[in-house]
Amino acid sequence: MQSKYMVIISFDAIDKKDFELMRGFPNFSRIINEGSYSNDVESVYPSLTYPAHTTISTGKHPINHGIINNILVQPKFPTNSDWYWQRKYIKGKTLYEVAKEKGMKTSTFLWPVTGKADIDYNVPEVFPTRPWQNQILVSLLNGSKYFQFDINNKFGHIRDGLKQPNLDDFVLESFLYLLESKKTNFMMVHFTDLDTNRHNYGYSSKEAYDALKRHDDRLGRIIGSLEKLNMYDETTLVVLGDHSFLDADYVIKLNKLFIDNSLICVNSKGLIEDYIAYCNYCDGSAYIYIKNKLKRDFVFNLLKKFSSENNNCIEAILSEEEASLRGADNHCDFMLEAKRGYYFINDIDGDVIEEVSDKYHKATHGYDPKIKDYQTVFMLKGPSIKKNHSIGPMHLTSEGPTLAHILGGSLPEADGPILYDIFKNK
Repeated sequence: MQSKYMVIISFDAIDKKDFELMRGFPNFSRIINEGSYSNDVESVYPSLTYPAHTTISTGKHPINHGIINNILVQPKFPTNSDWYWQRKYIKGKTLYEVAKEKGMKTSTFLWPVTGKADIDYNVPEVFPTRPWQNQILVSLLNGSKYFQFDINNKFGHIRDGLKQPNLDDFVLESFLYLLESKKTNFMMVHFTDLDTNRHNYGYSSKEAYDALKRHDDRLGRIIGSLEKLNMYDETTLVVLGDHSFLDADYVIKLNKLFIDNSLICVNSKGLIEDYIAYCNYCDGSAYIYIKNKLKRDFVFNLLKKFSSENNNCIEAILSEEEASLRGADNHCDFMLEAKRGYYFINDIDGDVIEEVSDKYHKATHGYDPKIKDYQTVFMLKGPSIKKNHSIGPMHLTSEGPTLAHILGGSLPEADGPILYDIFKNK
């Protein structure tokens, strides 16, 4: 089995509860009717964009592929830490490398953790985190220079920084331009319009609904181009999400708690100089890293006391071993799960707990992926795929090995099984 073309479209933050709406949209419903689908896909822990997308690319849990968070542990830069931008952080083979092995031309558009990867046309997701950086520089250093120059000359007027829907509109036009000019065999694209609007306005906001509708329109544009190029019938077209979302009322700043208890040292400018314990947030969950292991019990008891005095806002304190068993970082000292309505951030100013205001996200993710109705979506159509077939409950780790199988290759270290039941001739 080898699909002649494969297009993988990630609509960041589409989830189980969106599925019935998607059935009523013309283009999402077309993929559902023409292919196989699941609206019950369990994500990974923590349920964040970078760990999840790397799981999609590798078939592995975060503990095994290495992308255990969106951001690196950089205590000196708690609110502007670098993200896991580059391919070098991933352990093992990826889908785009399987495609390369099969002789396919590859392209990625804002797909997480593809910086400096061996991809023919690479527009990596990366943004400046330091005053001396700018968007053009970091993009060119991490992706395909000439291609990025080309699309910026043609479509740069559409973009307005990271604002939506401008960013996804820019990505769509760039994607269609490459598709129609080069007919690359293997394409991965990541759209974030819905994710951004859910963060900014809430899970069920009008802005989120409008973004979901725009995603259906974008899918329609891609389908239309594939049909115009006579590629549609030979293409395995994949539409997927990475995580769900929950509304929130409060933010928790544990690094401020650690400062107040002499576990983090700050200088006269209010910047972190050193730490005994440090919280690296994952939104709905968080990692705690402790330098002085003699302080583990003190930190544990501090967290328990803090939670009990604040509406039990920390729902669970997992040990390193318990975090590992859930597929998360096996180098943390503790992993915390926030109570629903709360999430963690790295900020060190203000009160330890604050109500969500306009400066904070109104909804977020990163929570335990086993929460009820917190699942995401996977659907695909193609010449080898059953039509109007419900896959049922599945795990995100099955997506990578299944897609590699369709390419005629494999991800031998994948944690999830291949979904053989979706194929017409098993």
